[in-house]
Amino acid sequence: MPALETRAERFDLSVGTAAEFLRSAWPELRDVRFEVAGMPAESDEDGIPRWRVLSDEKRIILYRLPIERLNRLHRNDDLHRRMMVESCVFRAAAEYLDRDPWDLGPDRFRFL
Repeated sequence: MPALETRAERFDLSVGTAAEFLRSAWPELRDVRFEVAGMPAESDEDGIPRWRVLSDEKRIILYRLPIERLNRLHRNDDLHRRMMVESCVFRAAAEYLDRDPWDLGPDRFRFL
């Protein structure tokens, strides 16, 4: 039987969920488009980028393959893969806003 969801679909869902959370919490992100691409066209001095922030165009592009394949997970399961994707969305949005990623959703990480 074919998989119910592909890896790319799960990635898109994780990006979309994190982006919607950030848009609801930060008015500055409401008009920003979060896009998913496979690979960047070129690498930079730091290696292969995981995302690209285009502030003038109000766009954040997340590159699926580098995020999925080049990040090291201490546990390789669905939860930790989703957390890695969400952390990249938060870090890209923080770069867009020129803030620390932890400032974007402090209540999201607080355990009651």
